Amino acid sequence: MGELFGTLSDGTPVHRWTLERGGTRVRVLTYGGVLQSVEVPDRDGRTADVVLGFADLDGYLRNQGPFFGALIGRYANRIAGGRFVLDGREYRLARNNPPNSLHGGPLGFDKRVWDAEAVEGGVRLSRVSPDGEEGFPGRLEVAATYTLDEDGGALRIAYEAVTDAPTVVNLTNHAYWNLAGATSGNAGGHELRIDAARVTSVDADLIPAGEPAEVAGTRFDFRQARKVGAGYDHNFVLDKGVTAAAETVAELCDPASGRVLTVATTEPGVQLYTADHLEGPFGPGDGIALETQHFPDSPNRPRFPSTELRPGDVYRSETVYGFGVRA
Repeated sequence: MGELFGTLSDGTPVHRWTLERGGTRVRVLTYGGVLQSVEVPDRDGRTADVVLGFADLDGYLRNQGPFFGALIGRYANRIAGGRFVLDGREYRLARNNPPNSLHGGPLGFDKRVWDAEAVEGGVRLSRVSPDGEEGFPGRLEVAATYTLDEDGGALRIAYEAVTDAPTVVNLTNHAYWNLAGATSGNAGGHELRIDAARVTSVDADLIPAGEPAEVAGTRFDFRQARKVGAGYDHNFVLDKGVTAAAETVAELCDPASGRVLTVATTEPGVQLYTADHLEGPFGPGDGIALETQHFPDSPNRPRFPSTELRPGDVYRSETVYGFGVRA
């Protein structure tokens, strides 16, 4: 069972679930499906929390803009102009990232309280998103299951959803990683590898512009591990594409502590965001987001992998975060 973490202004309780296996301890909130903390050891066995987060509910309520550790939906990333057409009908969404819609709108999945139940090795969060919520069509039954592997303590997030009407779905988790420790400051010195030969070209509003571009010879080439630096909020087109099972696509390492994060996913893309606009208790660049997902503005881009979900089909997606150390 989860423990009481806090209460919203309307009296709704928020609970926290603690998962512990294989040397990894994870805490998950029913508010926004937030990944509050991930504690793992460094090369010398010293444990630290490597996810940016807050000790109490008020911290999340006061700092909603950066989506700290949250479960994002119905649609992760941006939809151009806050509109899309599906089966000949236009749907209009809130332009909460003017002039675009971002991460499901101002009252997306990250700001909802989810039901929770225990499962082997973790917790299953679920909710029903009613038809028309934030402008999206269809009644969506959605679940996200957080589990730790018995061997090694890898964190799995498995998403499922079904709908009663055609809709679009694109789910992810918005954790900011700092493998030196959540309070250690700028993470730009981390080394990153991404198995992507192309990146989605974008305009000034971070909406896809033209075909994906080759990364060779550019600052987007992370095919060999190198320091991350700053200035990224871009979707990388993973070489593997959409897969039925999660495949390893990225590795992040903090040379000082030796901690290593591997990312495996079924998704075709990963959004690298270097958190250049963080304010408040965390500063710019204090964390690195690796958001596994479909591409931005896919509902308006027929050449991109589809994000459509139709009655009778099941949306499934899985991302696995593995933890290790390097000597």
